[in-house]
Amino acid sequence: MTLHNRFLTFLILLLTLNGCFIFKGLPEPVGTDERLQTFPVKNAPLRETVTIYWDDHLIPFIEAQNDGDLALTLGVVHAHLRLAQMELFRQASSGRLAETLGPYFTDIDYGLRILGFREAALTIEKNLPESTRQWIERYVQGINYYKREQKEKPHEAYLMKFRSTPWTVTDVLTISRMFGADVNWITYFQLLPLWGTPDWPKVWSRVLTNGRMSIPSFARQEDILPAMFAAFSKSGSNSIAIGPVRSATSAAIMANDPHLGIQIPNLWLIAGYKSPSYHVVGLMLPGLPVMALGRNPDLAWGGTNMRAASSDLYDVSGIPESSMEKRTERITVRWWFDKEVTVRVTPWGPVITDTPLLKKYKGPPLALRWAGHEASDEIGALLQANRAASREDFINSWSEYGVSGQNILFADRWGDIGHVLAVKLPRREYDQPPGLFLDPRDRHAAWNGYVTAQDLPSIVNPPEGFLASSNNLPVKTEPEIGFFFMDNDRIRRIKSLIGAQETVDQQFVRSLQHDVVSPSAVELRDFILKISDGQRERSGLIEILAQWDGRLAHDSRGALVFGLLCYRMAEVYYGNLLNPAAAKTMIRSASLTEMLLEDWKGEDWQTLQNTLTEAAAAARKDMERWDVWGDMHRLQLSHILSRIPLLGRRYIFEDYPASGGSTTVMKTAHTPTSERHAAFYGSNARHISEMSGLDNNWFLLLGGQDGWLGSDHLTDQAALWRENKYIRVPLRLSSIKTNFRRRIILEPKPGEGPVASN
Repeated sequence: MTLHNRFLTFLILLLTLNGCFIFKGLPEPVGTDERLQTFPVKNAPLRETVTIYWDDHLIPFIEAQNDGDLALTLGVVHAHLRLAQMELFRQASSGRLAETLGPYFTDIDYGLRILGFREAALTIEKNLPESTRQWIERYVQGINYYKREQKEKPHEAYLMKFRSTPWTVTDVLTISRMFGADVNWITYFQLLPLWGTPDWPKVWSRVLTNGRMSIPSFARQEDILPAMFAAFSKSGSNSIAIGPVRSATSAAIMANDPHLGIQIPNLWLIAGYKSPSYHVVGLMLPGLPVMALGRNPDLAWGGTNMRAASSDLYDVSGIPESSMEKRTERITVRWWFDKEVTVRVTPWGPVITDTPLLKKYKGPPLALRWAGHEASDEIGALLQANRAASREDFINSWSEYGVSGQNILFADRWGDIGHVLAVKLPRREYDQPPGLFLDPRDRHAAWNGYVTAQDLPSIVNPPEGFLASSNNLPVKTEPEIGFFFMDNDRIRRIKSLIGAQETVDQQFVRSLQHDVVSPSAVELRDFILKISDGQRERSGLIEILAQWDGRLAHDSRGALVFGLLCYRMAEVYYGNLLNPAAAKTMIRSASLTEMLLEDWKGEDWQTLQNTLTEAAAAARKDMERWDVWGDMHRLQLSHILSRIPLLGRRYIFEDYPASGGSTTVMKTAHTPTSERHAAFYGSNARHISEMSGLDNNWFLLLGGQDGWLGSDHLTDQAALWRENKYIRVPLRLSSIKTNFRRRIILEPKPGEGPVASN
């Protein structure tokens, strides 16, 4: 049963047992001033007075006289805006969802306990540098102060039983480890049920081929000549750094649009703050006391997930039980009986196939070895990067960073741009995994220590004058960085558009973040037209496709035809080659268009024509329901409570036609289908900093700042998103005081301040 289906089933039971909630409507609308009136201001455990400035979108900027007070105030601000979201993060990361959400999350909790985020956090905490520990402790103080002073519970609390226990440093580190989870696990879990089936060799070969096709973001100069690199440039998240030679203002430009789940509240917060050591604006994740991406007076930075190979699976069927560590854990279950589970841990990691969520897998027991189970200091690394005053300081700040691996791009006020690999990567002997899982007795499958950012190549000021990263292979190295990279469409499109311009400005970068052309879709369109030569009179769809400009625009009929034909042709083609489960896996691939192009190159022409004929017949029936791409492809902003049967629709706050797709720069990822669907993953925040001025920073969220249901700022930025507008967030304190018209002053608790700044 999928997570989605489990959620629906559990909520049916929940509503039966908690019927009073049915009659509780949504909160009354709440304006900006009313929301700020509920912010606690008295007796805060501060050392000195702190001022928080707020703009009209409820974006905060904190002015603190010492660093400790800044960390504490961040905790208060995060809790005020996103406490319900943070509590869910806390319970999910510890495998304690069932105590809030009921019995159908018991198996999910068991799986989360096996992954061991909390055990990893305890290891990290023992080795945590004192400076990082003190920062997190103060942040936790702020969260707990807010919880004590809170007068009204969030709407979610009437349905979900949040933990009343105070927050701890361990909680924050556990959430951090959950956010550092290896994205390659998604690939593992999709492939494991197919292992051992007759079509497994074909599926595994195709997965590895997709990885090898990934285009590098940059190359070491000793590997590829600059001339070749320049020629090549004409060819999950996007991050772009533009150097002075390519910038219309001769100042470097940094642009980021991270890709995460599309939901309300948004997974990001826009914020800014200033203290003796920190002066930044950017995007933060609620529950983590650090700026993930943004800028300070000297540098701007961003990142994309590296898809680094930080994990391996090992067949532990030959390992005696006596060599395994076992721990029994009790899962507390709301409205049901508690359950005891056993977590088995081998020298190669926890046995992940013990989770009921992998019951379709029929192979040997597998242990997961993950670099994230060992100590590293991601929060400390980001804090150091936040306060870096030179490119050397910034590059060196990533030495203690571990998971998840990130491509870190930066631009500074002196005109430098660069790309750093922030990761803790195992040293392996193989350059390609011999199978989905390894034999622990094979010495070639062993890890021989780690490499970190200090050991891996980086680049500063490439000859092309710009850098880009889109979850593609960053650079070819030894050991291999990873094996399961995303499609090449976004990196190809970004490089081709920038490469075609002599100079670009921030308006051009905005247009990049809204671009909805997929290069492989254009190539596949041309291939389909070639297949259809002589058959066009038999299908009006082909004529529509021939006129399509390649843009997956919401009002495009050609985009709709392409999406339907691509899905139907894949359905026919892989359905004839593979068993249903394997075919479904191939069709659901994010690299579907690239795979079809590669597989069809050597295919019999008659087979392709027959495939097109059958697919076109099905697509013509589909077209009776839809007129344009946006009729079928939607962008829906909804809360997790929207999954409630019958009543859930009141938690859908936006539902409108969506441009883009799974492979466009403006990503709106979806599973290929002929049905109406909502994008579930993709671009959910935007950032641009132009380094000619401290105030040249623009941000936007797909949704809004506030997680309080009923708030004017729950989805107020969605209209700006549709109109391709941004919110300017200055860095200069004088500009903040002018433009952020509302302010809150936090007073220290009597007897606790003032003290000297730290």
